[in-house]
Amino acid sequence: MASPFKIRYRTANLVRRLFSKRFLKFGTVGASGTLVNIGVLYFAQEFLFNTVHTPEIRLNLSLALAIFLATLNNFFWNRLWTWADRKQYHHLSVPAQFGQYTLACGVSIILQIIFTNLLAPHFYYQIANLIAIGLTSVVNFLLNDIWTFGRAKRAAAVPVKPD
Repeated sequence: MASPFKIRYRTANLVRRLFSKRFLKFGTVGASGTLVNIGVLYFAQEFLFNTVHTPEIRLNLSLALAIFLATLNNFFWNRLWTWADRKQYHHLSVPAQFGQYTLACGVSIILQIIFTNLLAPHFYYQIANLIAIGLTSVVNFLLNDIWTFGRAKRAAAVPVKPD
């Protein structure tokens, strides 16, 4: 069992990371991804898949397209801006790293779909989707900070300084 000091240290470290400059960049990129997500969701729901008569299927097709395009947008902006200082720790090709990013985001994507579907009967579908995005963003940041963009690799190579 961890000592109270270690628990407090880990909690303080987590809070510090969540209020870092990097998390603000991540949030900015996430906001752009949210705009992509909401825009594509609306376009797909109202125009692209409007001939699909089952509302649940139409919503899920629209969500799949919106989430994919938002994930692609976020990966490239996070790679180019949020974690630009860690390029030397990217040992994978861009497609392979996108695969890793997508796997890391997979938890958030699954949760976003679940939360959106749970909330859509009670809220307008775009409001339900915005709530779901907010709930899953912290998990997404931590997984990508640790795994995709090399915090774990960086920690093995050099001492970690606050971001």
